Amino acid sequence: QVQLVESGGGLVQAGGSLRLSCAASGGTFSRRIMGWFRQAPGKEREFVAGITWSGRTTYYGDSVKGRFTISRDNAKSTVDLQMNSLKPEDTAVYYCAADSRIGLLTPSGFVPDNDYWGQGTQVTVSS
Repeated sequence: QVQLVESGGGLVQAGGSLRLSCAASGGTFSRRIMGWFRQAPGKEREFVAGITWSGRTTYYGDSVKGRFTISRDNAKSTVDLQMNSLKPEDTAVYYCAADSRIGLLTPSGFVPDNDYWGQGTQVTVSS
């Protein structure tokens, strides 16, 4: 059974930083695009960041470009999201996800495999 487990969420003041981590287990991690999505109350889920298996290609949602950085460690089956200069509008539940190994990572994001979603971690940024 595939499991993606996020950690690192919490409450931070505007301008602060948080680092989210996602650990994968129980499935095939190799050659999957990994990434992060988020959903704020009353809003649709949106793409935050994605990274290819090699790590050479990364894309970010427009609202986080220049502030967030995604990275992965394939040996540990982890993907991290470093979030700097946080804003109140970054408040959301952040989800880790992986694709089905046959998709593409584009500037608009990627299509996650339905079986490769984490349970989410809450990030709250106070003003």
